[in-house]
Amino acid sequence: MAETKNAPKKVPAGGSQIKAASPLKALFPLIAIVVCAIVAHVAFYGFFGHYSNFQEGEEKEKIYQEWLANPQGEEPMRGNQGHPKDGNLMGIIFKGGFVIPIGLTLMLIMFVFTVERGLTINKASGTGNTDVFVKRVRNLLAKGDIDQAAKTCDQQKGSVGNVIKAGLRKYREMQAIENMEKDQKKLAIQTELEEATMLELPMLEKNLPILATTASLGTLVGLIGTVIGMIKAFLALGQGGAPNAAELSVGISEALVNTAIGITTSAFSILFYNFFTTKIDSMTYAMDEAGYSIVQTFDVRN
Repeated sequence: MAETKNAPKKVPAGGSQIKAASPLKALFPLIAIVVCAIVAHVAFYGFFGHYSNFQEGEEKEKIYQEWLANPQGEEPMRGNQGHPKDGNLMGIIFKGGFVIPIGLTLMLIMFVFTVERGLTINKASGTGNTDVFVKRVRNLLAKGDIDQAAKTCDQQKGSVGNVIKAGLRKYREMQAIENMEKDQKKLAIQTELEEATMLELPMLEKNLPILATTASLGTLVGLIGTVIGMIKAFLALGQGGAPNAAELSVGISEALVNTAIGITTSAFSILFYNFFTTKIDSMTYAMDEAGYSIVQTFDVRN
């Protein structure tokens, strides 16, 4: 039985070994979401819920800390348990209730993955204008200058350039093969272009479902907070005697703050998701257009 220990390893069409995926890179979405949740809760209780944002907050917090040192009698109110100072937005947001940290988490997730996708897609777009690059490659192909077209792909340094370069590499391989039908050669080039495109697309589309999810969840979480706030407002109205104006205002402000955060998160998520998908579609179209030109050039010149 023949030994296979020293058998050569298969190398992908690009001529280089496939790099192993980084575990940290694979865990990035989970790590980012957890960090966003922690930051949102710290900001909610430490920044928005700081006693300086509330009426008589300093005095109440001082009394509360003294009670903690020597707990006697009934527990006093904390500095952030009163009403927000007039016009203090941070205090009003804190009074939005326990749903606010969830909404802030979604907003931070939206921001983080918008930046991450923006940097990734911008890098994948390469240098210069993609349409101008594709036109230049097509002109070089029309002249039969395959070497210069490959150099242009190296200079572009983007996903479109990678796909075109893979097609040009296969183009040269097919030119060197004599015992193969022309249609088979064209099919081999087309297959190589499709495989190269399929390798690039997952990198471009990665984490976009997270943006789509924040668009939906942002609205739903805001709606939940709104409903809870309105329940509190109607409970204040339903109390015996004169309506409790303070409780009524707290319930309404809770409803409105949650609505604002939810709608803002959802609106920006939809905006950036559509922007990124449009960019990806444009790059995919450029890959298809250049690939068609490569196959057509091979058909005409061989």
